[in-house]
Amino acid sequence: MANFTISPGITLNEIDNTFLVGQPVQAGAAIIGPTVKGPIEVPTMVTSYSDYVNRFGDTIESGSDVYSFLTSISAYSYFKNGGSSLLVTRVVSGSYTPATSSIIENSNTSASFTLETISEGVIMNNTGDEGSAGNLVSGSKDNVRWEIVSNNTSSGVFTLAIRQGDDIRAKKVNLEVWNNVNLDPNSSRFISRVIGDQKVTYNPTNEQLEISGSYPNASRYVRVKSVGTPTLNYLDNNGVAKSEFTGSIPVVGSGSFGAAIGDIKAGANFYGNIAAQTQGLVADNYTNAITLHKDIETYKFNVLSLPGLTDESHSSTISTLITNTEERGDAILVYDTVNYNSGITSAVAEAASRDTSYAATYFPWVSILDPGTGKYVWIPASTLIPGVYANNDRKAAPWFAPAGINRGGLAQVQRTQFKLTQGNRDTLYEANINPLATLPREGVVVFGQKTLQKEASALDRVNVRRLLIALKSYIRQVADTIVFEQNTATTRNSFLARVTPYLEGVQQKQGLYAFKVVMDDSNNGPDVIDRNQLIGQVYIQPTRTAEFISVDFILLPTGAEFPA
Repeated sequence: MANFTISPGITLNEIDNTFLVGQPVQAGAAIIGPTVKGPIEVPTMVTSYSDYVNRFGDTIESGSDVYSFLTSISAYSYFKNGGSSLLVTRVVSGSYTPATSSIIENSNTSASFTLETISEGVIMNNTGDEGSAGNLVSGSKDNVRWEIVSNNTSSGVFTLAIRQGDDIRAKKVNLEVWNNVNLDPNSSRFISRVIGDQKVTYNPTNEQLEISGSYPNASRYVRVKSVGTPTLNYLDNNGVAKSEFTGSIPVVGSGSFGAAIGDIKAGANFYGNIAAQTQGLVADNYTNAITLHKDIETYKFNVLSLPGLTDESHSSTISTLITNTEERGDAILVYDTVNYNSGITSAVAEAASRDTSYAATYFPWVSILDPGTGKYVWIPASTLIPGVYANNDRKAAPWFAPAGINRGGLAQVQRTQFKLTQGNRDTLYEANINPLATLPREGVVVFGQKTLQKEASALDRVNVRRLLIALKSYIRQVADTIVFEQNTATTRNSFLARVTPYLEGVQQKQGLYAFKVVMDDSNNGPDVIDRNQLIGQVYIQPTRTAEFISVDFILLPTGAEFPA
């Protein structure tokens, strides 16, 4: 509205329509399961499959064969289909410790400092003499070695390289290089400060991760366990190295790591053989990691999967997962009903006891080419579904159905355990199980998008549940910014100014038919304000998908007119 002066004149008004609407923090998928290596029970974000392999590995040797954990196959599928961030939590069975190595000082009497691997388990061990080519007998792509590249006793600095465990002298593979570090706690280049010395462990008493150590870990592979002789103020007032410290600088050379314990359980069940014992684990091994993922403020994700756990063999654990996901309210759980050797009747029976819009299940198992081993293997459907969701979001948005030919294709799948008939698919869909159909020319396709909610409503569909997850996630982020602000029209308008354009964007992208946001005097009267409350109401009409299409062919006699 123009603001005219009392006497004749010209008024120039500025109308700013260029305010930027803040975008939501994007949360990807979360996977809990066994991995080859990596930190244990510490949710870790990875942003590519190569990043995943560097931190968690890909294949594992067990007995006389090589296998991939379902966690690795799922991560491969997720990133191959356009996923951008994956929260990975490694779980193990039994006791595991990191490998350690002491770097000898120039005086050759004790350790200059000691490193330990961030990853735990015997796979990190490569202790032993070097071969003629500088190779370590048990060095592998999954463990690391160290090298003091150079040292300078005049200034007290040295260069440390962390190398891949299976490299050789002529072809060194430097994973990290730390230049000009020292042993002086007063220096900004103090080795513990530069590389990090913190260790993260799960405390079951308070159900949280606890951190020991003083400096955050900058290295992705090692931490400083201890410094033998700290060289406090290495140089004297004349800038000359103190004689009592020069012998503490590490010797140029390379070394290995050892003394770690912890390995995959003997007789582990992989691929189609998983049951109560799955990939060397049992349900209880997942307990701590599942508890950690209840923390909605620390860990952000919109889909959670634990490939290898089934309702048939791990019913109690699935119940806990569903409860936790419902309490979070910002994610959907993808899981499997039955083991490989069970059929449609068993899958339907397992799904019958579940009733929630925060979980979805798919059937049957599928055969794929394992990207790690190059062998065709049978895996449960949940291994690939996070990748389907990622592909759906890349091509469209979370509120589109992650199903059908356009967004539900499973190109990795060679075949399904059962080639479902229309009758099979009807039986499964009536039981809220999403069938994987084998279509001519299209291959295997996700052909359903039901949640496990029994009552018919908008939330019995995955696309609507994921729409609500996206909306609630963004609106929560906006609401967080106005907690403790004044309960006035200005604060309410600030909320509306950010939420309304976002919902308009969702509507334009076919996520909503209509919406209305109310946060004004009508729902924030004096009694509400006096209780230090601020109330908002978001009314939405979610779009529905066309799942049942009927086309009538009507034959007309010659000369009849077509209807307008």
